[in-house]
Amino acid sequence: MDSTLDKVTKTDAEWRATLSPEAYRVTRKHGTERAGTHDDFPKEAGVFACVCCGQPLFDQAHKFESGTGWPSFWQPVDGVEGTAVGEQVDRSFFMRRTEVHCNRCDAHLGHVFPDGPPPTGLRYCINGVALIFKPEGA
Repeated sequence: MDSTLDKVTKTDAEWRATLSPEAYRVTRKHGTERAGTHDDFPKEAGVFACVCCGQPLFDQAHKFESGTGWPSFWQPVDGVEGTAVGEQVDRSFFMRRTEVHCNRCDAHLGHVFPDGPPPTGLRYCINGVALIFKPEGA
């Protein structure tokens, strides 16, 4: 099954029932978790998927240490022009940023900034609570 084609929609009550309070606040209400909350992610090969719908989002091979306190990646699993992660303008907090979200269920993931490493020069700064890790071969 190609999960990029199967849109996931739930009521607010259904999201609340299936997510932790923090995951709900971040992914469904566009919150931000405290920096440094998720520095314990596995280092082995695998993918980071959406906590809400299981859509693969970021590959471990594209993760880097940004020093920001949030998991950072230089591209989504299907490349910068891919379909797993979508973008939209975020004008909250009197700033203009680019929000990233899961294209399958619209979960807020974090933001993307133009200060990342080669080859893309992008830094996808992602809330760790929005991700689940799936080891390679699992």
